[in-house]
Amino acid sequence: MKAIKLVILLMVMANHLAQAQDTGKYATVNGLKMYYEIHGTGSPLVLIHGGGSTIYTNFGRIIPFLAKTHQVIAVELQAHGHSGDRAAPETFQQDADDVAALLKHLNIAKADIFGFSNGGQTTMEIGMRHPNMVNKLIVASAFYKRDGAPAGFWEMMANAKFSDMPQVYKDEFLKVNNNPAALMNMFTKDSQRMQNFKDWKAADLKAIKAPVLVLIGDQDLPTPEHAVEMYRLFEKGRLAILPGTHGSYLGEIMTSNPNLETLQYFTAVLNEFLAAK
Repeated sequence: MKAIKLVILLMVMANHLAQAQDTGKYATVNGLKMYYEIHGTGSPLVLIHGGGSTIYTNFGRIIPFLAKTHQVIAVELQAHGHSGDRAAPETFQQDADDVAALLKHLNIAKADIFGFSNGGQTTMEIGMRHPNMVNKLIVASAFYKRDGAPAGFWEMMANAKFSDMPQVYKDEFLKVNNNPAALMNMFTKDSQRMQNFKDWKAADLKAIKAPVLVLIGDQDLPTPEHAVEMYRLFEKGRLAILPGTHGSYLGEIMTSNPNLETLQYFTAVLNEFLAAK
């Protein structure tokens, strides 16, 4: 039975990957050639990937589920995947401004924003910098302070080498941008951003007035304890701790055996939060 469900899941994913050739577009925002895809119809839901990633690295397995009830707008940020780069470091603030500019380009006044991993930091910045453009925020597997990561994480980041990057991430990048120099550039800029990561203040999170769902896996990279701390800082915070590792609840590419029921359950949790008044 599990094998049959996995085959069904892979067939659905393959169909959406094929559709990406028709749904993928570019927009020039803040001088950046940004790639995005639109799937489905309904209320707009923006998907923001994490570090070292593309749309399909993080969201390829969950987009078919989300697109059943939402107009999914999946983006690739500066230096990632199909998108271009600029002669400036990556910052969460600039990424937030780029996503906001894309929404304006698409004539979308307000949207729900879902960011995974480093995309969660970008999502929080959107809530701070562009509050009038957001309905609700989903911050998944992210932290706002350095102590939200497990012991040894920052030492690992300080000594990060290209050989440390998971091969599947390299392969997925090169599938959409067959340019090894661009891949190395992304790795370097992502690494530098994390090496220079500065804590946010509690007041920064308290300033976000939109409803926020904090999502975390019980075996995630950011600790569940940190997720609890974060959720309590948001004025309209909600918390969901799901079984699994970093992104396994949404079938992230490092999840070798995605579980159909897990993806369906995650989708139900997200939809319940977004539908609540």
